Amino acid sequence: MTCIIIEDQPPAQRILQKYIQDMGRLDLKATFADALTALDFLKATPVDLIFLDIHLPKISGIDFLKILNPKPKIILTTAFSDYALQSYDLDVTDYLLKPFSFERFVKAVTKAMEPVQDKAQPKPVLPTVATSLQDQFMFIKTGKEYQKIELSEIQFIKSNGDYTMVYMEKGKHLVSQPLKYWTDKLDEGSFCQIHKSYVININQLTKVTGNQVVIGENLLPIGRTYKEGFFREYLEE
Repeated sequence: MTCIIIEDQPPAQRILQKYIQDMGRLDLKATFADALTALDFLKATPVDLIFLDIHLPKISGIDFLKILNPKPKIILTTAFSDYALQSYDLDVTDYLLKPFSFERFVKAVTKAMEPVQDKAQPKPVLPTVATSLQDQFMFIKTGKEYQKIELSEIQFIKSNGDYTMVYMEKGKHLVSQPLKYWTDKLDEGSFCQIHKSYVININQLTKVTGNQVVIGENLLPIGRTYKEGFFREYLEE
């Protein structure tokens, strides 16, 4: 799968280049520091995938997407989580929040490869998730501010209509996103929906008793719809 990088920061360029090399299933054609130069390249040399930063000189990554035609698969890379919803409107394949791990990178690229990869070839094996949450974080909007949270410290997320309450090891945050936002965004290897109103961090789970789970001092219900899948994935030998 051919690809290019559009990223104006050399350290971020080097990380992407290393991840592409380590994965071994991508053919990096070029790296650009701005989108207009990349646009000229793409007119003559189409590619399958673009790793695209949002904050770029001359024109932003978002504006670049609006004029790009034809449009290959796009994986956005940015340090700002507030562009996530806008990126989905632009039909991008995935959204990587810097700094992202190699595992998260592989997951995004695998998603981009799915329609074109040879079905006879096995999908790349992802590293174990247990340690991958360490050092991963995101920014959530609480009121008029953006709060940095460590993903490993999330205990569970509770639906509250169009909002969600994110329960942390210390404190909680009301976020103006529905539960589906979290099920789409969080790594399914570490986060699991156990009820129509609850997503839990498996690494924070201490006990399962009957149709309930224990996380910290909280007793949460397991919904009938989710029970069979939860037990099969995490409890049965």
